[in-house]
Amino acid sequence: MSTVRVVQVGAGSMGLAWLRTLTAAPDVEVAGVVDLDVARAAEAVRSVGGEAEVSASLGGLLAATRPDAVVNVTVPEAHTEVSVEALFAGVPVLCEKPAAPTLAEALVQAAAAQASGRLLMISQSRRYYAALAAYRERIAALGPPGLLTTGFYRAPRFGGFRAEMPQPLLVDMAIHAFDAARYLLGTEPVSVVCESWNPAWSWYRGDAAATATFRFDGGARYVYSGSWCADGLETSWNGEWRAAGAGGSATWDGEARVTSSVDGAADVPPGGSEQIAGALAEFVTALRTGVEPSGSIARNLGSLAMVEAAVCSAESGGVRVELADLLERAYRDALALPVRPEIHERLASWGTAAPARAPAGTG
Repeated sequence: MSTVRVVQVGAGSMGLAWLRTLTAAPDVEVAGVVDLDVARAAEAVRSVGGEAEVSASLGGLLAATRPDAVVNVTVPEAHTEVSVEALFAGVPVLCEKPAAPTLAEALVQAAAAQASGRLLMISQSRRYYAALAAYRERIAALGPPGLLTTGFYRAPRFGGFRAEMPQPLLVDMAIHAFDAARYLLGTEPVSVVCESWNPAWSWYRGDAAATATFRFDGGARYVYSGSWCADGLETSWNGEWRAAGAGGSATWDGEARVTSSVDGAADVPPGGSEQIAGALAEFVTALRTGVEPSGSIARNLGSLAMVEAAVCSAESGGVRVELADLLERAYRDALALPVRPEIHERLASWGTAAPARAPAGTG
């Protein structure tokens, strides 16, 4: 495979960001753009100087262009429908996070990827920072950490759907930190205790602040504290991080500065491909080599499970939630969803959610 020809589904604001990234990639060609608003799709193509075909029908465009891959940039509620259609048309998919609004739907997607024999990768764009990779190395040099923390404090005034969500911080943003925690620790979460609330001055309808303590395999604790209505002294969008192990401590400011009590501080220059460009690069490499990417749907389930478990704990008054129990409930829910026979057969063959789970990976 030389140039990877892709069809992108979704031409909204995030879709436009993806279209720019795809167009700039030297080994990718945009063959088509799908959106229910065909005029918006056409305008998006024109804005990047492209000549891709546009359509409101994914199936029609897949038949017309015969692409190597689909990039799914629709709203989360549409992710499953779009990804499943592409997978069973024989086309691998790179999908924006979160994989789905619920863990049950994400399990359906994992079963669809297995049943179709095609790759479904979820783009956790904030995993792709050279500084994050360097921080992981500093942590590993200190020995297994006993404590990892993230402080996230921003005050964005998005308006729109985020302002109306019941859990805007946990559902829309915290998944990035949760995914990075799995990457840094190299193990899987076991349980969580979480509280969320909405400060009196908040401009969100739902809970804009939260604290969560996760216990990971091996006993490490990961503590997340965040607020989306914290004016002043804002952190990086990646938050501020600290790890403590037997050999010392290490911090990351969420930008370039990585500091270790053993090796001192260093500013890490950006890598060649970061954020969504990094996700795209790993996806293309996976298509060419057959090596499972760190963001494959099976490997991404743990990050979405952390979000759902944190929300469940918060909405239960801070009750501890065991992630294994949560996954099994989601598995039973997935079996009850109306899906293609091939997907239901694959789900039923598991007998448990366990076959869908995989380590966080080292990508």
